[in-house]
Amino acid sequence: MGTELAMLGVEAQMVIGQRLALFMLGGPEARNEARLMVTEKVKAAGEAAVTIAMGDTPRKVMRGYRRKVRATRRRLGEG
Repeated sequence: MGTELAMLGVEAQMVIGQRLALFMLGGPEARNEARLMVTEKVKAAGEAAVTIAMGDTPRKVMRGYRRKVRATRRRLGEG
């Protein structure tokens, strides 16, 4: 799990960099990304809480986060 957690940290930093570059440009695309970012985080936190409440493991939560982070990284890389 340690390696997966480290990879989550690296991937999340990449998304942060992509978003910062987008935010520096400003405009409607940046505003939409900011809204989406907040919505995604609230949804992911809720899903994580449900996962734990249902008796699943922290590893499952972390894997779910990694899937979401990778998808965001791919989406932002297309722009």
